Amino acid sequence: MILTTELDFSLPLNNPVIIFSIVLFIILFAPILFNRLRIPHLIGLIISGILIGPYGLNLLRRDSSIVLFGTVGLLYIMFLAGLEIDLEEFRKSRNRILVFGFYTFFFPMVMGTSAAFYLLGYTAMTSMLVGSMFASHTLLAYSIASRYGITRNQGVTLTIGGTMITDILALLVLAIIVGMTKGDISSAFWIRLVVSFLIFAGIVLFVFPLIARWFFKKFDDNISQYIFVLALVFLGAFLAEAAGLEAVIGAFLSGLALNRFIPHSSPLMNRIDFVGNALFIPFFLIGVGMLVDVRVLFNGIGALKVAAVMIAVALISKYIAAWLTQKTFRLNAEERRLIFGLSTARAAATLAVVLVGYNIITGETATGEPIRLLNEDVLNGTILMILVTCTISSFSVEKASSRIALLNEAAESETPDTSEKIMISLAYPDTVTDLVNLGLMLKPPKRNTALYALHIVNEEDNQNGRVTGKKMLDLAMRHAAATDNELTPLTRFDANISNGIIYTIKEQNITDVVIGLHHNAGDNEFFGPIAEQILKRVPETIYIYKTAQPLNTLQRMVIAVPPKAELEPGFLHWYSKLTNLAREAGLDLLFYAHPDTIRHLDKIIQRSTTAMRVTFRKFINWSDFLILGREIRQNDLFVIVSSRRGHTSYNTQLDKLPYYLTNYFENTSFIILYPKQLETSLNVDLFNIIPSH
Repeated sequence: MILTTELDFSLPLNNPVIIFSIVLFIILFAPILFNRLRIPHLIGLIISGILIGPYGLNLLRRDSSIVLFGTVGLLYIMFLAGLEIDLEEFRKSRNRILVFGFYTFFFPMVMGTSAAFYLLGYTAMTSMLVGSMFASHTLLAYSIASRYGITRNQGVTLTIGGTMITDILALLVLAIIVGMTKGDISSAFWIRLVVSFLIFAGIVLFVFPLIARWFFKKFDDNISQYIFVLALVFLGAFLAEAAGLEAVIGAFLSGLALNRFIPHSSPLMNRIDFVGNALFIPFFLIGVGMLVDVRVLFNGIGALKVAAVMIAVALISKYIAAWLTQKTFRLNAEERRLIFGLSTARAAATLAVVLVGYNIITGETATGEPIRLLNEDVLNGTILMILVTCTISSFSVEKASSRIALLNEAAESETPDTSEKIMISLAYPDTVTDLVNLGLMLKPPKRNTALYALHIVNEEDNQNGRVTGKKMLDLAMRHAAATDNELTPLTRFDANISNGIIYTIKEQNITDVVIGLHHNAGDNEFFGPIAEQILKRVPETIYIYKTAQPLNTLQRMVIAVPPKAELEPGFLHWYSKLTNLAREAGLDLLFYAHPDTIRHLDKIIQRSTTAMRVTFRKFINWSDFLILGREIRQNDLFVIVSSRRGHTSYNTQLDKLPYYLTNYFENTSFIILYPKQLETSLNVDLFNIIPSH
């Protein structure tokens, strides 16, 4: 018997398979088409939503599925903004953020309220509500800035912080006006609002990180980690709504709370970014387009007048806020354009305000028609304002982002190319991902630093060694590929493993070597004969890494620096590597060093444009090394900057490191770092170490 299914092609379509298929083809082809027309792909998706929506060809209705995916996309935008922001730059710019937040709320609010009251003739309460719609904005074009790799630009940081301030204030105005219409404004209202906000913020910013650190320590499955992150984001969004705020506030704060646990160079970050930009965010943009009813242009002069006033005030007020921010903080023209573009689009909070205001009925006309707080002209004008502001926002951010990215590339090209090459030596299958993660975080962002993974096959154990090595190299390549990084696998056959590593380093011109601490490390054989030979014969920077927990669950990097370390040839190199590692892993820096070294480090930090949280503490007596044991916490990465014997910063107390680390730092993640030396100055008797107790 043959089963047949009758297909229904009546409009709007109801078959979920064809609906999803149409949306996917739009997500695929709209950016391709509009990019050829030099139109930002965001506009292409919104226009596609207009065409297929209920006010266009009526192919699809804006049903619960579109609303669901669109809501996820909107929350995803705010989550990514919180996740990708530079926390130290955010803290450093907090005063600037407050100023911009004031500008971007005050001027649109005052101008919008005045225009609604004097030009459109609305009541004071309605005018204030309309003004709050102008004050709020949505980071719709954030994905454009992210695509150009400028999310850590100060203009982006200011706009993200200002978005939270202006949206919270705009929604507070909405809550007050709604309360006034219901006669619910009292001291209890304010107490309830403040208490609920504090509880919500406390849970997201303090409880979420504790849960995340525990989870990432216990579970390393890629799918589980992604689902866990997504669950926390939507829990945060729900808690925001429960506290009387918009869900976007919760999504953004969830991003801030998880920021340190998801490094930018991690596979998890790549998956989060990929899924959002491939599916959820395009769904949101298509859903916004489906709201637009172009027929209001032909429904009389009333709607057009309201729309014209709203669009003009929306654009002018946000431009004034961006211009004042530029003048106040001496930003350049491109950063002003970027701030204006990011802050001019309206969608989320604006829709929330207009729909709430439209549904509030304040009375009836003589004919029994309901009198709404916001009438249909405002509703239709808002939809047109959303379309126009989103379009201008996309063009403005696209133009500013491309120019800022070009300026950044030009600045980077002026810096000398050091031709850095990082090599990871693989010996044990259970340490592969940890070593690759370290190598990826040492790699400078936006640099074409080559990354290699090496396994030496002992000729005496040819078959087993080859199979094991292939598995480790395959795992390393997959892990690096998940972060959009290319890792070159190297296999070498040699009867002497240390010789194989050393000759590969020389042949490939490697500048940084990452080695795992061997499994049988003890007092008398801490480094092992292979590492000892490498340290003796290789002058490049070497990192010997022992992990006790994943890098993304750590909080601080505690660095012990020996006296005169600043006089070593590789001083600036290892400093730049450690600061890059701290930035990627979201770690605070705590240096224990000689006062002369501290002064040198402080000068470097003062010249740096990168915002970092750095603390210095004087440490002179290396014979009392165990005093550092009392300062090391569970979630610290302990870095000991050592020195090869016979060099400037070498002291005999460094010979005791194996004893100290074996007996007192067993449960601590640590790196022993050997700075680059001049090859001609290597001492052939470098490693005849007998630790003294």
